[in-house]
Amino acid sequence: MPQQLSKKEQALITAESIDPVIRFIRGQRIILDAELARIYGVTTKRLNEQVKRNRQKFPSDFMFQLTTKESKWESDSESNLKSQIATSRSHGGRRSPPYAFTEHGVVMAANVLNSERAVVMSVYVVRAFVKLRELLGSSVGLEKKLDELERKLTARQDVQEKAILQLFSQIRELLHPLPPQPAPKRRRIGF
Repeated sequence: MPQQLSKKEQALITAESIDPVIRFIRGQRIILDAELARIYGVTTKRLNEQVKRNRQKFPSDFMFQLTTKESKWESDSESNLKSQIATSRSHGGRRSPPYAFTEHGVVMAANVLNSERAVVMSVYVVRAFVKLRELLGSSVGLEKKLDELERKLTARQDVQEKAILQLFSQIRELLHPLPPQPAPKRRRIGF
């Protein structure tokens, strides 16, 4: 029986920000399997089982597994994965690096999980990806505008600095005038 979300749960989900779980790895925005499983209301084990059963639906641009080095770097970062990755209690932790799902992989994961909650939540997750894409797009535009403004100000500053230096030079001349030069001797003409 599909799991229905109450209006209260939907309100909490819309209020809950999905943005913090979106990471940037290998030049792509992704969500790790444990976070995606939490969002979809399933265990990480169940999510990964369904992905393995439907491997043909997850090409490398939909999902990839982190390398040991990447997963170690992620666990050392400020967003500690120990609390975000389902751990095996009997063996003291995760035995393999996590899977990373891109925006398309997130939607496909919702489809293979076949639960109503996963389908509903995939809409929120995709919206978070879109919002992040828009923010990054606007920040790139903003960065270009800032660079252009900085170049203009630097060019103006050079002109202004030259004018100010000339002004200082003229003021110094007025403050310290050179002693008057004796008039050159004129040769007398005549007797």
